[in-house]
Amino acid sequence: MPDPAPTVRASFVLGDEATARRVTDLLGECFDEAEMAIAAFERPDRSWEVALHFGEQPNLDHIRELVAQAAGPEAAQAISVETVAAKDWVAASLEGLVPVPAGRFVVHGSHDRDRVPANKLGIEIEAALAFGTGHHGTTRGCLTLLDLVLRAGPPQRVLDLGTGTGVLAIAAAKALRHTVLATDIDKQSVAVARENARLNGVGNLVQAEWATGFASPVFAAHAPFDLVLANILANPLRTLAQPMSEHLAPGALVILSGLLQPQAQSVIAAYRARGCVLLRQLVIEGWSSLLLVKTF
Repeated sequence: MPDPAPTVRASFVLGDEATARRVTDLLGECFDEAEMAIAAFERPDRSWEVALHFGEQPNLDHIRELVAQAAGPEAAQAISVETVAAKDWVAASLEGLVPVPAGRFVVHGSHDRDRVPANKLGIEIEAALAFGTGHHGTTRGCLTLLDLVLRAGPPQRVLDLGTGTGVLAIAAAKALRHTVLATDIDKQSVAVARENARLNGVGNLVQAEWATGFASPVFAAHAPFDLVLANILANPLRTLAQPMSEHLAPGALVILSGLLQPQAQSVIAAYRARGCVLLRQLVIEGWSSLLLVKTF
């Protein structure tokens, strides 16, 4: 019996998640899934690698044209192509994304559903595209701090700000068994969070809403919050310190992440000036996650 035909792999590195999203969205629209498998993964330096797998030799000029359209000519020219042994590349892209434990939570893909221990809360996030799958140190830090907070007592009004895939909101909803507000400035992320909540059995508990800032009426309708989770980036977190503090209940807890270790002190200072004092800081793979309490 002849060996299966080899696969052609094209790969390139992009500087940020937003660009990787644009590229994968465009390529996904232009190629049928039967002829191409695509995967995007965050690297330790927070750049993103995109890999395309074809059953037949692709039109490289066409691929470069599409990548240039979405990410610029430098990214297009950096595409490398190799011929590799045949295999199920969608499945192969998931093999390295093992279940991620964080306190009582385990984030996993559908392929690892049966590997979640009975005494843990599984959060299933499809990992074919590794955006917000829980494998990044910031998500693990947030989940670990969330578990710590929940052990001390159940907050009633919870906000997941910048929810992305919804992983933090889903974790809180599964543990608390009551409604969690999840917001994002990206409408696609809101749709993804809603679907992931449904797949995790908490579609009725995660209220995912599009909101571009704290001026949105959805925040006033749910505030004051007892717990806010925000896994974003340092600059927007500093900007949000004042409006967030105005929506916190006395004694509220705040979990912040998306911070490189050198950025943490400036974020801590911004929130301290608004009455939020640092209780704990976790550093995972060079990324800081902060737990703060609202004191005034």
